[in-house]
Amino acid sequence: MDVRLRPGTPEDAEACGRICYEAFRHITAEHAFPVDFPDVETATGVVSMLLGHPGFYSVVAEQDGKVVASNFLDERSQVAGVGPITVDPGLQERGVGRALMLDVMRRAEDRGFPGVRLLQAGYNTGSLSLYAKLGFQVRDVLACMQGAPPGGEIPGHRVRPATGEDADACNALCRRVHGHDRAGELTDAIGQGTALVVEHAGRISGYATDLAFFAHAVGEGNEDLKALISAAQAFAGTGILVPMMNADLFRWCLEQGLRVQATFTLMTTGLYGPPQGAYLPSILY
Repeated sequence: MDVRLRPGTPEDAEACGRICYEAFRHITAEHAFPVDFPDVETATGVVSMLLGHPGFYSVVAEQDGKVVASNFLDERSQVAGVGPITVDPGLQERGVGRALMLDVMRRAEDRGFPGVRLLQAGYNTGSLSLYAKLGFQVRDVLACMQGAPPGGEIPGHRVRPATGEDADACNALCRRVHGHDRAGELTDAIGQGTALVVEHAGRISGYATDLAFFAHAVGEGNEDLKALISAAQAFAGTGILVPMMNADLFRWCLEQGLRVQATFTLMTTGLYGPPQGAYLPSILY
């Protein structure tokens, strides 16, 4: 297609937000799944934050001077995360999404990121095929789960708000579990007041940037994540993303009354090692 790619700017928020809402509404309605963004205002708010954040790279596609698509690359930590990528529903399946993906992949290579990751909705077979063709490999399958947080406490696991003094311990834990840290995301979450830590046997054994669609959590084991999930006030956005290959944690969430909203696939290129602990990804990875 005759489209031009350029860096996104905060002035693109309204157009990109509308397209983001319409694109997700279109695909979820087609497959009868819950929408990721309930209205244009919510989608615009998320896109506006990404366009204005120095830790995110953005690219938009224009046709005849009109914005028709956008994509983002989370550059806050050691591994880059892709998304959300959205294309005007009237222009989908014409190569725009591929062009946007190649752009952020080149960006990640130019910036020296050892790996790139993303999550894709299980019902969106088109995006699954595109990412696989571009070299992404399937690593895990996640259940997006929503419902009332179970409350209560997990014996021996104390949950409290995270502070700046906890950052080093949290980043070290993430490196032990994943082989890399997510320091940029953690710093943002502590500053926003959404981050939590869980203490066990006199040390920090888990943390969460929030219990939400756009947040992640890491723990030495499942009891750490159960404690964090139990302590949540709510699960912001569409819900938390629970690895279904972690049968114990997935089953426990179901037993607590959480419901599966949809499934997602974790896909990666470059650096990746099987987690040496328990985790909840964000919608970015």
